[in-house]
Parts: sequence; C-alpha cells; structure tokens
Amino acid sequence: MADFSGKLIYFATAVTFCSLYAAQPIQPLFQAEFQLSGFQAILFTALMMAPLGVAPLFYGFLLEAFSARKMVRWALFLLGILEILFSFSGNYITLLAIRAVQGCLVPAILTSIMSYISYSNRDDTVQQAIASYIGATIAGGFLGRFLSGLFTDLFGWRFFFFLLGILLIICSYLLKGMVRDVKLNYVRPRPKDMLDILSQRSFLWLYLTIFCLFFAFAAMMNLLPFELKQIRPDIGETSIGLLYLGYSMGILVSLNSKRIIAFFGGEVNAIRGGIFVLAGGTLLFFMQNYTVMFLSMFVFCAGLFTAHSLLSGFLSTIAKTNKAIANGLYISFYYTGGTLGSLLPGAIYEAWGWHAFLSFLLVLISVACLFTWFLKKAVVSTVPH
Repeated sequence: MADFSGKLIYFATAVTFCSLYAAQPIQPLFQAEFQLSGFQAILFTALMMAPLGVAPLFYGFLLEAFSARKMVRWALFLLGILEILFSFSGNYITLLAIRAVQGCLVPAILTSIMSYISYSNRDDTVQQAIASYIGATIAGGFLGRFLSGLFTDLFGWRFFFFLLGILLIICSYLLKGMVRDVKLNYVRPRPKDMLDILSQRSFLWLYLTIFCLFFAFAAMMNLLPFELKQIRPDIGETSIGLLYLGYSMGILVSLNSKRIIAFFGGEVNAIRGGIFVLAGGTLLFFMQNYTVMFLSMFVFCAGLFTAHSLLSGFLSTIAKTNKAIANGLYISFYYTGGTLGSLLPGAIYEAWGWHAFLSFLLVLISVACLFTWFLKKAVVSTVPH
C-alpha cells in the first residue's frame, strides 16, 4: 500500500500540473468563442500561475496548521470540483474567477506533496524521490497542454477540464491511504531574513537571472498558440498541443546535469551555455514554419531547463544558512517572472508582431546572460583567498 501511495503522489502532481497548463494551448479558442482580446485570453493561464509567485513567502501561515495528508487531499478535492464547474461554465468572468481560485489551491498541493516526499523518505532515497517529483511536473506540463489540444479537437474544450476534475477527486479519495503523515515543517520567512539574502549580490544576480529566463520562457509558451493560428488559421488544437513535446527535454537535462557541468567546465559556465542554447532556440522561431517551430521547441526548452536546473542546484551550494528561505525566494522570482512573462509581452506582440516579440525576448535573454557574469564575479569575490 505504501508503494501505491508513493506512485499516486506523483500521479497527483502530474494531474495538478495538467490543470495548471491545460488552458494554455487553447487560449486562442477561448478568444474566439468568448470574443476576447488577446490579453483577456492569456489571463486563463497567468491568473492561475500568479499565486505560485507569492506562495513560498506567505503560505506558511496557513500550511503550518495542517498535516500534509489533510492539506493535499482537501486541496485536490476542491481543485477537482472547480475544474468540473469550469467545464460547465459559459461566462468569461465566471471562468476567470474559477481559474483565480484554482491558482490559490495549486501551491497548497505542491507544497504539501514536496513536504510529504521530503519527510517520508529516508536520507538515501529522498534525492531520487525529488527527482521523480520533478519528472512528474514536467510530464504534467506536457500532457496538460497536449491532451487539452487533442481532446478539444475530439470532443470540445470542456471535456478535458471535466476529466481533470474527476481525476483530481479520485486522487483525493485514494490518498486517504497515505501510510505516513507529516506536519508541514514550514519555515516562516521574516522580512529581515529575506532582505539579508537579497542584499548579498550572488543571490540577487541568481534570482534576477531566473526571473528573466522564465519570463521569456512563459512568454513563448503563452503566445506561440496565437502565432500558429496567425500562420495557419486552420491548424488543429492537437497540432498546437503537440508542439509542446519539446517540454520533455526537461527530463533529459535533469538526468545529465553533472555531465553538462563537466562539459562546460563549471556551473556558471554551464548556466551560460544553457542561456546560449535558449537564445538559439528563440532565433529559430523567426522561421514561421510549423516543422521548424516544432524542432525549435526542443532547443528552446533544452536551454531553459539546463539553466533552471543548474541555477537551482547552484543556489543550494551558495546558501550556507536559511536555505529554505533562499529556495523560497528562488521559486518566487521564478513564478513571478512567469506570471509577468505571460502578460506583458502580449502588448508587444499585438502592437508590433511576432518578430518584435522575439527580438524583445532575445534582449531579455541577453540581460540574463549579463547577470550570470555579475553572478560569477560576486561568487568569486566571496570566496576566501
């Protein structure tokens, strides 16, 4: 039973990420069906992602009051109910309100699951368990986008959201069999602790780097479906969803992080290498052809996940104290960048088009690369001679 509960935790993680990203590939469909502007359509993803930016800093006040099992089961159940309500709603404001509330539940689920994994595994198995969790988030990110497009073509957009709701409720019920339970040992961050970390240049440059990178990544993920509809108005939702297959590069990169570091001769150099790959993928998107864009996504995602996995690992090596708060700030910068990246570049795209949008991303990626130069300089200056 314990083994079944362990596997179910990863399945629940994947379904939660499916829920988070299911609306992304079909946002142009929402735009057409509800006669929305591009900005209004993008809110379906951005509003659900936004709470993840503040969750690591402020959710501790709530999470300390519940056990991981109780928190994850209730949050999954409520997320499932809201997903079913979403599938039956026909009003834009109602749909948007549901997504906003769902966004508040997702951090509770993910924080509970990570806490459960960390505290219910032995020291010699926890690293593998966390790696499996990351794999589940990547799988959920792809499947949510792809299956949303596929089922929209087959049965209409409402079917997949209804199916997600049922799966989430089933997960909530089955997780009553979680053999071990843990109280969430959540570090409540104080403003002074956060300011102390941000005042150290090595942390600040690292956080600004991931902010810029995930800003660019989220912008591409969100606006690509709109551009595909511009290029080929008759394109099916399945074809749009399939484009996100490049997201699977995250698993390949995470399994080979040590080899990547060795190849580049150091962590910061490897991070910079990932940023150059990300920039190369962005350049390929200038060729407005579906096949080229499909292949470009693999390059683009490989670059982002290389930089992201190495930055998060590098953070652990430089954070000697207050590691929980340092990691919480990393997640906040990551998802805040993602939320703003989902929203702001849309104005550039609508005003000046695809090439101007890509040029903006390249500037942002170049700024991120500059930040890694400052990061390396800051880390070297703190090493005792």
